[in-house]
Amino acid sequence: MEPPAIELVNVSTTYEGEQRPAIKNINLRISAGEVVYVAGPNGAGKTTLLETINGLLTPVRGSVYVLGQDVSKRGRLVRREIGYVPQDYASDPWEPFRAIDVVLMGLYGKLGLFTKPSKEDYEKALWAMELLEIDHLAEKPVGKLSGGQQQRVMIARAIAKKPKILLLDEPFSSQDLASRSKVMEVIENLHKSWRLTTVVVSHNLSETLKLCNRVVLMAEGRIFAEASLDEALELLGSALVKSARVEAVRVA
Repeated sequence: MEPPAIELVNVSTTYEGEQRPAIKNINLRISAGEVVYVAGPNGAGKTTLLETINGLLTPVRGSVYVLGQDVSKRGRLVRREIGYVPQDYASDPWEPFRAIDVVLMGLYGKLGLFTKPSKEDYEKALWAMELLEIDHLAEKPVGKLSGGQQQRVMIARAIAKKPKILLLDEPFSSQDLASRSKVMEVIENLHKSWRLTTVVVSHNLSETLKLCNRVVLMAEGRIFAEASLDEALELLGSALVKSARVEAVRVA
């Protein structure tokens, strides 16, 4: 039996200086080739979950395994195989890096930090930018790009390394309708071509990829349900109705 691509066992993670865990007692198995959506309100722990899987945060309890490796011990090795798009990337307007420089940064985990990118590496970066229709922005200062363009640069950075796992935190939030459709198309095509394992954090399930296998619903740092897309929409609808009723009683 093939081991899961991602597995969290009784995981709790706390930010430095905080007393309460941001995620608590998380148990989650994601098989290779799955597309899993993580949904829930602000503060539910969705971003913390991705940062924990990526080894950017160390759990105070439990274990995280990615591609069969213990992330707490082999985090740097694991991150070579992960394409990660953080939430709300925003570059300083005076940042000196060109857009293609930022995309090339996605390759440094495999190249080594002080290795000069080769012609082939530049071709990989341009290929990723072409997929997302931003190759014409390659020489532009990244800080001068719009929010949506910067977000697509970060997605290109994640896919240029040809990862085995994609972790996407609100990847459609700054995109207009046409750009959102293009980004979804690219992710779906790469997922099928590479048999990626893809985890997407979103508060808006209407943006769900067609290939979605499962929705993980979070609230207050915990997973409270795992469901199909239709079941998840129904559960969220019930939760919103219940919340509205409670608020109405409180106001009355």
